[in-house]
Amino acid sequence: MRRRTLLAASATGTLLSACAPERRRATGGRITLRFQSLAWQKESVAANKQLVGEWNAAHPDIRVEYVQGSWDAVHDQLLTSFEGGEAPDIIHDATDDLADFAYGGYLADLTDLLPRRLKAEIPARTWQTATFGGGVHGVPFLQEPRVLVANRALLERARVRIPTPQRPWSWAEFEDAAGELTRDGTYGVAWPLKEPVSATLNLSLSTGGKVFHRGADGKVTVRFDAADQRVPRVIHDQLGGDRSAARTTLGMGGSDTLPGFFGGKYAMVPLGFSYRQQIVQQAPEGFAWTVLPSPAGPGGDQRQGVSPQTLSIAADSPYRREAVRFIDFFLRPPHMVRLARGDWMLPTGVTALRDPALRTRRHGWATGAALAGGLRPAPAQSVRGYPEWKDKVATPALQEYYSGAIGMAELRKRLVEDGNLVLARYQR
Repeated sequence: MRRRTLLAASATGTLLSACAPERRRATGGRITLRFQSLAWQKESVAANKQLVGEWNAAHPDIRVEYVQGSWDAVHDQLLTSFEGGEAPDIIHDATDDLADFAYGGYLADLTDLLPRRLKAEIPARTWQTATFGGGVHGVPFLQEPRVLVANRALLERARVRIPTPQRPWSWAEFEDAAGELTRDGTYGVAWPLKEPVSATLNLSLSTGGKVFHRGADGKVTVRFDAADQRVPRVIHDQLGGDRSAARTTLGMGGSDTLPGFFGGKYAMVPLGFSYRQQIVQQAPEGFAWTVLPSPAGPGGDQRQGVSPQTLSIAADSPYRREAVRFIDFFLRPPHMVRLARGDWMLPTGVTALRDPALRTRRHGWATGAALAGGLRPAPAQSVRGYPEWKDKVATPALQEYYSGAIGMAELRKRLVEDGNLVLARYQR
């Protein structure tokens, strides 16, 4: 998904918000809520539109208008609409895109608006992903762990132990398994690292990595300690040490690796959970594949960072309470299940997650559901300036490290020294 930086200071956002035209309530008759959805897969779009239709049929006085958005353009599109006072009432986005909008005053604080049922359905750790400055600025409803998608035949041929959520591989065991799977022109693993920052940071939670540290004064600084370095070292060593990982995938996105995976060029590919849909749609007939949990850190630590999809309400919407009523309807447990199945992701709601349809072994659903308890807010979730740090500092530094152009000492220097210079500008 896309991410581009929004504003360098919340004061700027507040000024822009204050200059926007005032939106007024309807003087009578039917209320219309504009709901911008970023659903894009056929099943997901259908589920979204069906739920909107069901709401409209039951609530003739509060009509919801479905507006189709795009993940590729949503950040800039929302910024423009916020500045112009024309933002949708209900906004579909993801938590890693909300910080600047929230701090800039563009999103409503939902803390006192959310119904008790919805608050109780979503775990406290998940609410943290959408909490900025003490306020809740979105309802997290879909999330996906990172998993290992593996060629079952190659696993059986290599006779490696098959990990389960109850007995995952350690990172060392994962390295050994990738080495065993590397033979006869097949690489043990393909790391699609076109955008390396999210994968590196989120998987590093399992080894105790944090990267971003908030001080007593509330300011965030970057560190890159031993715990942060463990996962990058594994990837680096697989690419340039035992060569159990294919170097050709460094510039690839997840989808780009699938043809090679189907052709037996890679035995395993670390991917987001939702990629299973593409595999089901594109895999050759008879291709046997399975979903394995990502490697665990010390003591079997299976934590990993996530940035759930969210529903927010524009701060200048005159229909906040009506919008919350729709969100509460939209995210009832049976509806969450429909949305999760449509997007091939996991619902955040505890009742929805228990649905048998999400616990089947078919297509790895049960493996993903078993990992839900280890999902935590992504390390950069509430860090102002993160998009610039990621784009200008971390992405090029990690790409050079993984390619072998620089070593760990230089990587650490860039992430920390250059990174803190970037963050400092956002925290004056």
